[in-house]
Amino acid sequence: MAANEPSHEKEPCAGAAAEASPWQPIAPEERRPPLLSRRQLFAATGRTLLAGAALACAVVALRDSRWRLRPPGAGHEPDFLARCIRCGLCAQNCPYDVIHLVPLTGGVALGTPELIARTGACQLCPTLPCIKACPTGALDPHITEVKKVAMGLAVLVDRESCLALNGLRCEICYRVCPLIDKAITLEPRFNERTGRHSIFEPVVHSDGCVGCGRCEEACPTDIASIKVLPLELAKGKLGHHYRLGWKEEEEG
Repeated sequence: MAANEPSHEKEPCAGAAAEASPWQPIAPEERRPPLLSRRQLFAATGRTLLAGAALACAVVALRDSRWRLRPPGAGHEPDFLARCIRCGLCAQNCPYDVIHLVPLTGGVALGTPELIARTGACQLCPTLPCIKACPTGALDPHITEVKKVAMGLAVLVDRESCLALNGLRCEICYRVCPLIDKAITLEPRFNERTGRHSIFEPVVHSDGCVGCGRCEEACPTDIASIKVLPLELAKGKLGHHYRLGWKEEEEG
């Protein structure tokens, strides 16, 4: 074929080549926007994790806050948590430094005051400086006398480890009680093990005990045999439909 003679072969069409290719660009109007950007995804994940952690802390706090020994004047736990502003003034004004603030692991109770009776019981200061320091009434300002304090109730939680009930002469909880013979008394009973000795059993009286924790702090056993518990756990209620005839006779 001559060099100047026109060719009869057809060049491949661009459209045909595009149809033959398995990879084709998507038109801008057909593209779907991503459901979440990377930043939005991370933010949503973070919020979910934080919410879960907060919920877990709240559940733990609500479950164990009833076991916290509060300072004098603290009322029902939900009311106390609502009134307390976590200022720490009660702890700052405690002359014996036995009031501590709940740490970060305390959930909703974070920053509220508590006492650990085993390591530092309330000394029942006559002037009740912790109550006077409270600016919100979370510690009831109407409580002006030690005998009106109701922090909890001492309970002999383990009779098997109590030295006195094992026949040993131990009167420590009785002797350290600031309301001796009102909150705790010693009741003699026969020692069945020896058959010839007496046991002096410490008996707590709910109408006299204010729950200061001095007995728990002083108990000589490795783990205290007597402990202070919140009133709602330690104290029962007889019910108005029961009549105690002998008490009615005593009251006249």
